[in-house]
Amino acid sequence: MMTSVRMKLQESPRRFLGRTWVAVCVGGWLLVTSCATGPQPTPSSFRVMTYNIHHGRGLDERVDLERIAQVIKHQGADLVALQEVDQGVARTERRDLTAELAALTGMTGVFSNNFHFQGGKYGNAILTRFPVLAATNLHYQMLRSGEQRGLLQVTVGLHGRPLVFMNTHIDYRGDDAERLLNVGQIADVATGQSGRAIILCGDFNDTPGSRTHTRLKQLFSDSWELVGDGDGFSFSSDNPRKRIDYIWVSPDAPFAPVKAWVPQTDASDHLPVVVEFTIK
Repeated sequence: MMTSVRMKLQESPRRFLGRTWVAVCVGGWLLVTSCATGPQPTPSSFRVMTYNIHHGRGLDERVDLERIAQVIKHQGADLVALQEVDQGVARTERRDLTAELAALTGMTGVFSNNFHFQGGKYGNAILTRFPVLAATNLHYQMLRSGEQRGLLQVTVGLHGRPLVFMNTHIDYRGDDAERLLNVGQIADVATGQSGRAIILCGDFNDTPGSRTHTRLKQLFSDSWELVGDGDGFSFSSDNPRKRIDYIWVSPDAPFAPVKAWVPQTDASDHLPVVVEFTIK
C-alpha cells in the first residue's frame, strides 16, 4: 500500500518560479519542483533524453550544471531521465541539482532519493515540459549491501493522454543476478499500469544481447534498435565503447520512435542518448 504526504516548502525566488512540494511515497522521498515553462513541443512529436550526469561532474573534474543544462536545451529534450543526482550532498556543496537544472532549463523537476550519502540524498531525477500528474519511487530488492537503487515513475499528461515515464540506474557488477531481479520488478510495475503507454529510461549497466537486455525486450522495444544509426555507444564519454544507456518504449504506445542519436559532450562520464517520437 502506498502512503503519501504533501507539504509546502519555502520557495527561493532566485531558483523557484512555480510551486514546490514533497511527496513521501513507498521507496523514498520525491521532490517535485515546478519552474518556468520553456518552449512547447510540437503537437505531433516530442524528444526524450536519458543521461547519467555523474552528479554534474565533467571530464575536466568540474561540477558544471549550466553545461549539463546546455546539453539538454541544445537537444530540445521534452522529457529527461537523469541518473546519479545529488541533493544536499557534501561533494556538490549541498546543492539541489534537480532544482537547479529545472530552473536552468525551464522544466519541472522530480527527484527521488534512493539512499543517504555524505549528509544528503542521492538518486534519480526527471525533468519534463509536460504536466506532472503523479509521481512515485520504488526501492528495489537488493542482493548485496551498498547502494540502494530505485525506479522513479512519473505520469505526465502528453497532449491529453497519460504517459508513464520511468527512470532507473541498476547494478554494475559482473554478476547479473541483481540486474535480473530488478528487471523483474520493473516488469511487475509495468504490468500494473493498466495499458498505459510507458517509456523506460536509464543506465542499465549491461549491453545488447545480455540477459538483462533480453528480458527487457520481452516487455519493451529498444528504441535504438528500431531507429538508431551506428553502435549507439554512450560510455565512456571520452572513449565510447559500450551501449548501456537505453530508452525503451511499450510496443502498443500511441507514439513511435523516428530517430535516435548520441550527442558528443564532455559534461559527464556518460554521453546522453536522445530519441524523437512521433505521435501516431
